[in-house]
Amino acid sequence: MKHHLLVLLFTIVSLQVFGQSQTQETYASSITAEELKEKLYTYASDEFEGRETGLRGQKIAVEYLRETYKKLGVDAAKEDGDYFQNVPLVLVNPPKVSINIDSIPFKYYQDFISTSDAETNTINTNDIVLVGYGIKDQKYNDYKELEVSGKIVVAIGGEPKNEDGSYLISGSKEISKWSNGRQALRSKQNTAKEMGAKAFFLIDEDLFNRYAPYYKARDKRGGESNLSLDVNEETMYGFLVSKSMGDVLLKTKSVEINYNQVSEPISSENVAAMIKGSEKPNEYIILSAHLDHVGMHDGEVFNGADDDGSGTVAILEIAEAFKAAQDKGQGPKRSIIFLHVTGEEKGLLGSQYYTDYDPIVPLAQTVSNLNIDMIGRTDPKRTEGKRNYIYLIGSDKLSTDLHNISEEMNTKYTNIELDYTYNDENDPNRFYYRSDHYNFAKNNIPIIFYFNGTHDDYHKATDTPDKIEYDLLENRTRLVFHTAWELANREDAVRVDKAAE
Repeated sequence: MKHHLLVLLFTIVSLQVFGQSQTQETYASSITAEELKEKLYTYASDEFEGRETGLRGQKIAVEYLRETYKKLGVDAAKEDGDYFQNVPLVLVNPPKVSINIDSIPFKYYQDFISTSDAETNTINTNDIVLVGYGIKDQKYNDYKELEVSGKIVVAIGGEPKNEDGSYLISGSKEISKWSNGRQALRSKQNTAKEMGAKAFFLIDEDLFNRYAPYYKARDKRGGESNLSLDVNEETMYGFLVSKSMGDVLLKTKSVEINYNQVSEPISSENVAAMIKGSEKPNEYIILSAHLDHVGMHDGEVFNGADDDGSGTVAILEIAEAFKAAQDKGQGPKRSIIFLHVTGEEKGLLGSQYYTDYDPIVPLAQTVSNLNIDMIGRTDPKRTEGKRNYIYLIGSDKLSTDLHNISEEMNTKYTNIELDYTYNDENDPNRFYYRSDHYNFAKNNIPIIFYFNGTHDDYHKATDTPDKIEYDLLENRTRLVFHTAWELANREDAVRVDKAAE
Protein backbone atom coordinates (compact mmCIF):
# COMPACT_ATOMS: atom_id res chain seq x y z
CA MET A 1 0.00 0.00 0.00
CA LYS A 2 2.77 2.38 0.97
CA HIS A 3 4.59 1.56 -2.28
CA HIS A 4 1.49 2.33 -4.34
CA LEU A 5 1.00 5.68 -2.62
CA LEU A 6 4.60 6.64 -3.36
CA VAL A 7 4.21 5.66 -6.99
CA LEU A 8 0.98 7.66 -7.23
CA LEU A 9 2.58 10.71 -5.61
CA PHE A 10 5.57 10.48 -7.93
CA THR A 11 3.27 10.24 -10.93
CA ILE A 12 1.26 13.31 -9.88
CA VAL A 13 4.40 15.39 -9.29
CA SER A 14 5.89 14.22 -12.58
CA LEU A 15 2.75 15.13 -14.46
CA GLN A 16 2.72 18.57 -12.83
CA VAL A 17 6.34 19.22 -13.78
CA PHE A 18 5.74 17.87 -17.29
CA GLY A 19 2.64 19.99 -17.62
CA GLN A 20 4.49 23.14 -16.60
CA SER A 21 7.30 22.37 -19.03
CA GLN A 22 4.88 21.73 -21.83
CA THR A 23 2.99 24.90 -21.02
CA GLN A 24 6.15 26.97 -21.16
CA GLU A 25 7.14 25.42 -24.46
CA THR A 26 3.64 25.91 -25.83
CA TYR A 27 3.74 29.64 -25.17
CA ALA A 28 7.26 29.87 -26.54
CA SER A 29 6.11 28.15 -29.74
CA SER A 30 3.70 31.05 -30.33
CA ILE A 31 6.80 33.14 -31.12
CA THR A 32 7.20 32.47 -34.83
CA ALA A 33 9.37 33.63 -37.68
CA GLU A 34 6.23 34.54 -39.63
CA GLU A 35 4.89 36.91 -36.97
CA LEU A 36 8.30 38.44 -36.34
CA LYS A 37 8.66 39.03 -40.07
CA GLU A 38 5.22 40.62 -40.37
CA LYS A 39 5.93 43.03 -37.50
CA LEU A 40 9.43 43.91 -38.69
CA TYR A 41 8.37 44.66 -42.27
CA THR A 42 6.08 47.25 -40.73
CA TYR A 43 8.43 48.62 -38.07
CA ALA A 44 11.44 48.88 -40.38
CA SER A 45 9.50 50.23 -43.36
CA ASP A 46 10.13 53.56 -45.07
CA GLU A 47 6.95 54.87 -43.45
CA PHE A 48 8.85 55.05 -40.12
CA GLU A 49 11.53 57.29 -41.70
CA GLY A 50 14.42 55.66 -39.85
CA ARG A 51 12.96 56.44 -36.38
CA GLU A 52 15.39 59.24 -35.55
CA THR A 53 15.02 60.48 -31.99
CA GLY A 54 12.64 63.41 -31.68
CA LEU A 55 11.59 63.43 -35.33
CA ARG A 56 8.39 62.34 -37.09
CA GLY A 57 9.54 58.76 -37.66
CA GLN A 58 10.19 58.22 -33.96
CA LYS A 59 6.69 59.50 -33.18
CA ILE A 60 5.23 57.01 -35.65
CA ALA A 61 7.25 54.26 -33.97
CA VAL A 62 6.03 54.97 -30.44
CA GLU A 63 2.42 55.18 -31.63
CA TYR A 64 2.83 51.79 -33.30
CA LEU A 65 4.21 50.29 -30.09
CA ARG A 66 1.43 51.77 -27.96
CA GLU A 67 -1.29 50.54 -30.28
CA THR A 68 0.25 47.07 -30.47
CA TYR A 69 0.24 46.72 -26.68
CA LYS A 70 -3.35 47.96 -26.53
CA LYS A 71 -4.40 45.32 -29.07
CA LEU A 72 -2.56 42.64 -27.09
CA GLY A 73 -4.31 43.75 -23.91
CA VAL A 74 -1.01 44.41 -22.15
CA ASP A 75 -1.39 47.35 -19.77
CA ALA A 76 0.84 50.39 -19.49
CA ALA A 77 3.59 50.14 -16.89
CA LYS A 78 2.94 53.61 -15.48
CA GLU A 79 0.27 53.93 -12.83
CA ASP A 80 -1.48 56.71 -14.74
CA GLY A 81 -2.14 54.33 -17.64
CA ASP A 82 0.10 56.19 -20.09
CA TYR A 83 2.38 53.93 -22.13
CA PHE A 84 4.71 56.87 -22.80
CA GLN A 85 7.44 58.04 -20.47
CA ASN A 86 8.45 61.52 -21.61
CA VAL A 87 12.22 61.84 -21.91
CA PRO A 88 13.28 65.50 -21.79
CA LEU A 89 15.98 66.17 -24.36
CA VAL A 90 17.72 69.22 -25.63
CA LEU A 91 19.20 69.80 -29.06
CA VAL A 92 22.54 71.41 -28.41
CA ASN A 93 23.76 73.63 -31.18
CA PRO A 94 27.52 74.11 -31.56
CA PRO A 95 28.61 76.41 -28.75
CA LYS A 96 30.52 79.58 -29.44
CA VAL A 97 33.65 79.22 -27.33
CA SER A 98 36.83 81.19 -27.03
CA ILE A 99 39.70 80.17 -24.78
CA ASN A 100 42.72 82.27 -23.86
CA ILE A 101 45.62 80.75 -21.95
CA ASP A 102 47.96 83.31 -20.47
CA SER A 103 46.35 85.76 -22.95
CA ILE A 104 47.17 83.47 -25.91
CA PRO A 105 43.99 82.78 -28.00
CA PHE A 106 43.20 79.27 -29.24
CA LYS A 107 40.82 78.23 -32.03
CA TYR A 108 37.80 75.93 -31.98
CA TYR A 109 38.22 72.73 -34.09
CA GLN A 110 41.87 73.59 -34.69
CA ASP A 111 43.03 73.51 -31.06
CA PHE A 112 40.09 72.27 -28.99
CA ILE A 113 36.48 71.05 -29.04
CA SER A 114 33.79 71.20 -26.39
CA THR A 115 32.81 67.76 -25.05
CA SER A 116 30.07 68.71 -22.62
CA ASP A 117 26.91 70.78 -22.65
CA ALA A 118 27.05 73.73 -20.29
CA GLU A 119 25.45 77.07 -19.61
CA THR A 120 26.58 80.34 -21.07
CA ASN A 121 29.25 81.76 -18.80
CA THR A 122 32.69 83.35 -18.56
CA ILE A 123 35.40 81.75 -16.43
CA ASN A 124 38.63 83.53 -15.66
CA THR A 125 40.82 81.76 -13.14
CA ASN A 126 44.32 80.76 -12.13
CA ASP A 127 42.94 77.91 -10.00
CA ILE A 128 44.32 75.08 -12.16
CA VAL A 129 45.13 71.54 -10.99
CA LEU A 130 47.15 69.00 -12.98
CA VAL A 131 45.81 65.51 -12.24
CA GLY A 132 48.08 63.25 -14.31
CA TYR A 133 45.98 60.79 -16.27
CA GLY A 134 42.79 61.91 -14.50
CA ILE A 135 42.03 58.39 -13.27
CA LYS A 136 40.22 57.40 -10.10
CA ASP A 137 40.21 53.62 -9.77
CA GLN A 138 40.59 51.05 -7.02
CA LYS A 139 44.04 50.19 -8.38
CA TYR A 140 45.18 53.72 -9.18
CA ASN A 141 44.01 57.19 -8.10
CA ASP A 142 45.34 60.45 -9.53
CA TYR A 143 43.01 62.44 -7.28
CA LYS A 144 44.37 61.12 -4.01
CA GLU A 145 45.06 64.04 -1.64
CA LEU A 146 44.04 66.58 -4.34
CA GLU A 147 41.30 69.17 -3.86
CA VAL A 148 39.76 70.10 -7.23
CA SER A 149 36.31 71.38 -6.30
CA GLY A 150 35.52 74.61 -8.17
CA LYS A 151 38.82 74.46 -10.05
CA ILE A 152 40.00 73.75 -13.59
CA VAL A 153 41.34 70.20 -13.97
CA VAL A 154 43.90 69.24 -16.63
CA ALA A 155 44.58 65.57 -17.48
CA ILE A 156 46.61 63.74 -20.12
CA GLY A 157 45.52 60.81 -22.28
CA GLY A 158 46.41 57.19 -21.60
CA GLU A 159 46.96 55.27 -18.38
CA PRO A 160 49.90 54.02 -16.28
CA LYS A 161 51.97 50.97 -17.17
CA ASN A 162 54.06 48.52 -15.18
CA GLU A 163 57.78 48.12 -15.79
CA ASP A 164 57.13 45.12 -18.03
CA GLY A 165 54.93 47.21 -20.33
CA SER A 166 51.63 45.81 -19.10
CA TYR A 167 48.87 48.17 -18.02
CA LEU A 168 48.65 48.69 -14.29
CA ILE A 169 44.86 48.69 -14.07
CA SER A 170 44.11 45.72 -16.35
CA GLY A 171 47.21 43.81 -15.27
CA SER A 172 47.75 42.78 -18.89
CA LYS A 173 48.76 44.10 -22.29
CA GLU A 174 45.14 45.14 -22.89
CA ILE A 175 43.96 48.67 -22.20
CA SER A 176 41.27 49.46 -19.68
CA LYS A 177 38.33 51.82 -20.12
CA TRP A 178 40.66 54.69 -19.19
CA SER A 179 42.39 54.42 -22.58
CA ASN A 180 39.50 53.27 -24.74
CA GLY A 181 38.58 56.16 -27.00
CA ARG A 182 35.24 57.79 -26.28
CA GLN A 183 34.81 55.69 -23.14
CA ALA A 184 38.12 57.06 -21.79
CA LEU A 185 37.00 60.62 -22.45
CA ARG A 186 33.64 60.02 -20.78
CA SER A 187 35.19 58.21 -17.79
CA LYS A 188 37.79 60.89 -17.12
CA GLN A 189 35.37 63.74 -17.68
CA ASN A 190 32.71 62.20 -15.41
CA THR A 191 35.33 61.62 -12.72
CA ALA A 192 36.36 65.28 -12.79
CA LYS A 193 32.70 66.27 -12.55
CA GLU A 194 32.12 63.95 -9.59
CA MET A 195 35.12 65.53 -7.85
CA GLY A 196 33.51 68.95 -8.25
CA ALA A 197 35.69 70.45 -11.00
CA LYS A 198 34.46 73.61 -12.71
CA ALA A 199 36.08 72.73 -16.03
CA PHE A 200 38.04 69.80 -17.44
CA PHE A 201 40.69 69.69 -20.14
CA LEU A 202 41.90 66.37 -21.60
CA ILE A 203 45.13 66.50 -23.58
CA ASP A 204 44.98 63.57 -25.99
CA GLU A 205 46.39 64.09 -29.47
CA ASP A 206 45.04 60.84 -30.95
CA LEU A 207 41.51 61.43 -29.66
CA PHE A 208 41.56 65.06 -30.72
CA ASN A 209 42.70 64.21 -34.26
CA ARG A 210 39.92 61.62 -34.45
CA TYR A 211 37.07 63.70 -33.07
CA ALA A 212 37.79 67.28 -34.17
CA PRO A 213 37.03 66.57 -37.88
CA TYR A 214 33.92 64.61 -36.86
CA TYR A 215 32.64 67.45 -34.67
CA LYS A 216 33.31 69.99 -37.41
CA ALA A 217 31.42 67.94 -40.01
CA ARG A 218 28.58 67.21 -37.58
CA ASP A 219 28.17 70.83 -36.60
CA LYS A 220 28.20 71.92 -40.23
CA ARG A 221 25.54 69.32 -41.06
CA GLY A 222 23.32 70.36 -38.15
CA GLY A 223 20.12 68.44 -37.51
CA GLU A 224 19.36 66.18 -34.59
CA SER A 225 22.87 64.81 -34.19
CA ASN A 226 23.76 66.37 -30.84
CA LEU A 227 21.15 65.55 -28.23
CA SER A 228 21.47 65.32 -24.48
CA LEU A 229 19.19 64.91 -21.49
CA ASP A 230 17.60 68.12 -20.27
CA VAL A 231 17.62 67.42 -16.52
CA ASN A 232 18.79 70.73 -15.05
CA GLU A 233 21.75 69.24 -13.23
CA GLU A 234 24.88 71.21 -12.49
CA THR A 235 27.10 71.27 -15.54
CA MET A 236 30.85 71.19 -16.01
CA TYR A 237 32.77 72.61 -18.95
CA GLY A 238 34.66 69.85 -20.75
CA PHE A 239 37.22 70.17 -23.53
CA LEU A 240 39.38 67.84 -25.63
CA VAL A 241 42.53 69.62 -26.76
CA SER A 242 45.44 69.14 -29.13
CA LYS A 243 48.97 68.44 -27.95
CA SER A 244 50.15 71.94 -28.90
CA MET A 245 47.44 73.55 -26.80
CA GLY A 246 48.04 71.00 -24.09
CA ASP A 247 51.72 71.91 -23.89
CA VAL A 248 50.69 75.48 -23.06
CA LEU A 249 48.04 74.30 -20.59
CA LEU A 250 50.56 72.25 -18.62
CA LYS A 251 52.63 75.38 -18.00
CA THR A 252 49.85 77.92 -17.65
CA LYS A 253 49.03 80.26 -14.79
CA SER A 254 45.64 81.52 -15.97
CA VAL A 255 42.77 80.40 -18.22
CA GLU A 256 39.89 82.47 -19.60
CA ILE A 257 36.87 80.63 -21.06
CA ASN A 258 34.02 82.44 -22.81
CA TYR A 259 31.23 79.92 -23.39
CA ASN A 260 27.98 80.74 -25.19
CA GLN A 261 25.44 77.94 -25.57
CA VAL A 262 22.27 77.97 -27.69
CA SER A 263 19.90 75.03 -27.34
CA GLU A 264 16.29 74.05 -27.92
CA PRO A 265 14.08 71.42 -26.25
CA ILE A 266 13.20 68.20 -28.05
CA SER A 267 10.39 65.84 -27.11
CA SER A 268 10.88 62.09 -27.11
CA GLU A 269 9.41 59.08 -25.37
CA ASN A 270 10.19 55.69 -23.89
CA VAL A 271 7.38 53.15 -24.22
CA ALA A 272 6.68 50.85 -21.25
CA ALA A 273 4.08 48.10 -20.86
CA MET A 274 3.72 45.59 -18.04
CA ILE A 275 2.22 42.25 -17.12
CA LYS A 276 1.76 42.31 -13.36
CA GLY A 277 3.04 39.35 -11.37
CA SER A 278 0.52 37.04 -9.73
CA GLU A 279 2.50 36.33 -6.54
CA LYS A 280 5.37 38.82 -6.38
CA PRO A 281 4.04 41.86 -8.25
CA ASN A 282 6.57 44.21 -6.64
CA GLU A 283 9.55 42.36 -8.07
CA TYR A 284 10.31 43.20 -11.70
CA ILE A 285 12.00 41.69 -14.73
CA ILE A 286 12.71 44.32 -17.42
CA LEU A 287 13.02 43.35 -21.08
CA SER A 288 14.48 46.22 -23.09
CA ALA A 289 15.27 47.22 -26.66
CA HIS A 290 15.84 50.61 -28.24
CA LEU A 291 13.11 51.90 -30.49
CA ASP A 292 15.18 54.50 -32.36
CA HIS A 293 17.57 54.43 -35.29
CA VAL A 294 19.52 57.05 -37.26
CA GLY A 295 16.80 58.51 -39.49
CA MET A 296 17.21 59.69 -43.07
CA HIS A 297 20.25 61.04 -44.89
CA ASP A 298 20.41 62.47 -48.39
CA GLY A 299 16.91 61.23 -49.10
CA GLU A 300 17.66 57.63 -48.07
CA VAL A 301 15.81 55.94 -45.22
CA PHE A 302 18.01 54.08 -42.74
CA ASN A 303 15.43 51.45 -41.76
CA GLY A 304 17.43 49.79 -38.95
CA ALA A 305 15.82 46.38 -39.39
CA ASP A 306 18.47 44.64 -37.33
CA ASP A 307 19.44 47.73 -35.29
CA ASP A 308 17.17 47.52 -33.40
CA GLY A 309 14.02 46.57 -35.21
CA SER A 310 14.88 42.95 -34.48
CA GLY A 311 15.02 43.55 -30.73
CA THR A 312 11.85 45.64 -30.79
CA VAL A 313 9.68 43.05 -32.50
CA ALA A 314 11.21 40.30 -30.36
CA ILE A 315 9.92 42.05 -27.24
CA LEU A 316 6.48 42.45 -28.80
CA GLU A 317 6.34 38.71 -29.52
CA ILE A 318 7.53 37.85 -26.01
CA ALA A 319 4.88 40.16 -24.53
CA GLU A 320 2.23 38.41 -26.62
CA ALA A 321 3.38 35.01 -25.34
CA PHE A 322 3.31 36.09 -21.69
CA LYS A 323 -0.11 37.67 -22.19
CA ALA A 324 -1.43 34.39 -23.60
CA ALA A 325 -0.10 32.62 -20.50
CA GLN A 326 -1.73 35.20 -18.23
CA ASP A 327 -5.06 34.79 -20.01
CA LYS A 328 -4.87 31.05 -19.25
CA GLY A 329 -4.23 31.72 -15.58
CA GLN A 330 -0.53 30.96 -15.91
CA GLY A 331 0.90 34.45 -15.88
CA PRO A 332 4.31 35.21 -14.39
CA LYS A 333 4.77 35.31 -10.62
CA ARG A 334 6.95 38.41 -10.87
CA SER A 335 5.99 41.45 -12.92
CA ILE A 336 7.49 41.83 -16.38
CA ILE A 337 8.09 45.25 -17.91
CA PHE A 338 8.49 45.58 -21.67
CA LEU A 339 10.61 48.71 -22.08
CA HIS A 340 11.34 50.34 -25.43
CA VAL A 341 13.85 53.14 -24.94
CA THR A 342 14.55 56.15 -27.09
CA GLY A 343 17.82 57.87 -27.90
CA GLU A 344 20.11 54.84 -27.75
CA GLU A 345 21.83 56.01 -30.91
CA LYS A 346 22.39 59.41 -29.27
CA GLY A 347 24.19 58.02 -26.22
CA LEU A 348 21.85 55.62 -24.34
CA LEU A 349 19.70 58.62 -23.40
CA GLY A 350 16.33 56.91 -22.88
CA SER A 351 17.69 54.17 -20.65
CA GLN A 352 19.83 56.67 -18.74
CA TYR A 353 16.78 58.80 -18.06
CA TYR A 354 14.89 55.74 -16.88
CA THR A 355 17.58 54.52 -14.46
CA ASP A 356 19.12 57.79 -13.28
CA TYR A 357 16.16 60.16 -13.11
CA ASP A 358 12.71 58.56 -13.40
CA PRO A 359 12.50 54.79 -12.92
CA ILE A 360 8.91 53.64 -13.39
CA VAL A 361 9.45 50.95 -10.76
CA PRO A 362 12.06 51.04 -7.98
CA LEU A 363 15.52 49.94 -9.08
CA ALA A 364 15.94 48.15 -5.75
CA GLN A 365 13.01 45.89 -6.70
CA THR A 366 14.25 45.29 -10.26
CA VAL A 367 15.54 41.72 -10.35
CA SER A 368 17.22 41.75 -13.76
CA ASN A 369 17.33 43.31 -17.21
CA LEU A 370 17.41 41.33 -20.46
CA ASN A 371 18.44 43.71 -23.23
CA ILE A 372 18.05 42.87 -26.92
CA ASP A 373 19.99 44.91 -29.47
CA MET A 374 20.48 43.32 -32.93
CA ILE A 375 19.51 39.64 -33.01
CA GLY A 376 18.36 39.16 -36.60
CA ARG A 377 21.59 38.68 -38.55
CA THR A 378 24.94 36.88 -38.44
CA ASP A 379 28.42 38.27 -38.00
CA PRO A 380 30.51 37.80 -41.19
CA LYS A 381 33.68 37.99 -39.10
CA ARG A 382 32.58 34.88 -37.18
CA THR A 383 34.04 32.11 -39.34
CA GLU A 384 33.89 29.24 -36.85
CA GLY A 385 31.01 27.69 -34.95
CA LYS A 386 27.32 27.19 -35.63
CA ARG A 387 25.15 29.49 -37.71
CA ASN A 388 22.64 29.24 -34.88
CA TYR A 389 24.53 31.31 -32.30
CA ILE A 390 24.16 34.47 -30.25
CA TYR A 391 26.71 36.65 -28.51
CA LEU A 392 25.93 36.94 -24.80
CA ILE A 393 27.44 39.82 -22.89
CA GLY A 394 27.29 40.51 -19.17
CA SER A 395 25.42 37.43 -17.94
CA ASP A 396 28.13 36.55 -15.40
CA LYS A 397 29.32 40.03 -14.45
CA LEU A 398 26.94 40.63 -11.55
CA SER A 399 25.13 37.36 -10.86
CA THR A 400 26.27 33.75 -11.02
CA ASP A 401 22.61 32.71 -10.76
CA LEU A 402 21.65 34.66 -13.87
CA HIS A 403 24.46 33.16 -15.92
CA ASN A 404 23.58 29.62 -14.84
CA ILE A 405 19.88 30.15 -15.56
CA SER A 406 20.71 31.45 -19.04
CA GLU A 407 22.84 28.41 -19.78
CA GLU A 408 20.22 26.04 -18.38
CA MET A 409 17.35 27.52 -20.40
CA ASN A 410 19.37 27.33 -23.59
CA THR A 411 20.40 23.72 -23.00
CA LYS A 412 16.84 22.73 -22.15
CA TYR A 413 14.92 24.57 -24.86
CA THR A 414 16.78 26.29 -27.70
CA ASN A 415 20.24 24.74 -28.19
CA ILE A 416 21.84 27.94 -29.48
CA GLU A 417 25.61 28.24 -29.44
CA LEU A 418 26.24 30.88 -26.76
CA ASP A 419 29.30 32.85 -27.79
CA TYR A 420 31.01 34.88 -25.04
CA THR A 421 33.66 36.50 -27.26
CA TYR A 422 32.50 40.02 -26.49
CA ASN A 423 32.01 39.27 -22.80
CA ASP A 424 35.78 39.38 -22.35
CA GLU A 425 36.87 42.19 -20.02
CA ASN A 426 39.59 43.03 -22.53
CA ASP A 427 37.29 43.16 -25.57
CA PRO A 428 38.50 46.24 -27.48
CA ASN A 429 34.94 46.89 -28.76
CA ARG A 430 33.71 47.39 -25.18
CA PHE A 431 30.16 46.33 -26.18
CA TYR A 432 29.27 45.84 -22.52
CA TYR A 433 29.25 49.63 -22.19
CA ARG A 434 27.54 50.42 -25.50
CA SER A 435 23.90 49.43 -25.19
CA ASP A 436 21.05 50.17 -22.82
CA HIS A 437 21.68 47.33 -20.38
CA TYR A 438 24.72 49.20 -19.08
CA ASN A 439 22.57 51.82 -17.35
CA PHE A 440 20.96 48.97 -15.38
CA ALA A 441 24.27 47.18 -14.75
CA LYS A 442 25.89 50.29 -13.29
CA ASN A 443 23.09 50.19 -10.70
CA ASN A 444 23.98 46.58 -9.76
CA ILE A 445 21.02 45.10 -11.61
CA PRO A 446 22.04 41.79 -13.25
CA ILE A 447 21.82 41.96 -17.04
CA ILE A 448 22.16 39.93 -20.20
CA PHE A 449 22.86 41.63 -23.51
CA TYR A 450 21.80 39.60 -26.59
CA PHE A 451 23.70 40.62 -29.73
CA ASN A 452 24.43 39.09 -33.16
CA GLY A 453 27.49 41.28 -33.83
CA THR A 454 27.93 43.93 -36.48
CA HIS A 455 27.84 43.39 -40.24
CA ASP A 456 28.39 45.30 -43.48
CA ASP A 457 24.92 46.90 -43.28
CA TYR A 458 25.40 48.27 -39.76
CA HIS A 459 24.21 51.90 -39.67
CA LYS A 460 23.64 51.90 -43.41
CA ALA A 461 20.55 52.29 -45.56
CA THR A 462 20.96 48.62 -46.49
CA ASP A 463 19.94 47.34 -43.02
CA THR A 464 16.55 46.25 -44.35
CA PRO A 465 13.98 43.57 -43.35
CA ASP A 466 14.81 41.33 -46.31
CA LYS A 467 18.31 40.80 -44.85
CA ILE A 468 16.99 39.35 -41.58
CA GLU A 469 17.42 35.60 -40.97
CA TYR A 470 14.02 34.96 -39.45
CA ASP A 471 14.62 31.40 -38.28
CA LEU A 472 17.50 32.66 -36.15
CA LEU A 473 15.44 35.60 -34.92
CA GLU A 474 12.73 33.17 -33.84
CA ASN A 475 15.04 30.89 -31.89
CA ARG A 476 16.91 33.74 -30.23
CA THR A 477 13.64 35.39 -29.20
CA ARG A 478 12.47 32.11 -27.69
CA LEU A 479 15.70 31.93 -25.67
CA VAL A 480 14.98 35.35 -24.17
CA PHE A 481 11.40 34.25 -23.46
CA HIS A 482 12.48 31.08 -21.66
CA THR A 483 15.05 32.98 -19.63
CA ALA A 484 12.49 35.63 -18.67
CA TRP A 485 9.97 32.90 -17.79
CA GLU A 486 12.41 31.25 -15.41
CA LEU A 487 13.46 34.55 -13.83
CA ALA A 488 9.84 35.53 -13.32
CA ASN A 489 8.65 32.22 -11.89
CA ARG A 490 11.51 30.79 -9.82
CA GLU A 491 11.13 30.87 -6.06
CA ASP A 492 14.06 33.15 -5.30
CA ALA A 493 15.21 36.21 -7.18
CA VAL A 494 18.66 35.92 -8.71
CA ARG A 495 21.39 36.93 -6.28
CA VAL A 496 23.78 39.79 -6.93
CA ASP A 497 27.03 38.17 -5.82
CA LYS A 498 29.40 40.43 -7.75
CA ALA A 499 29.69 44.21 -7.67
CA ALA A 500 29.57 46.62 -10.58
CA GLU A 501 32.64 48.71 -11.32
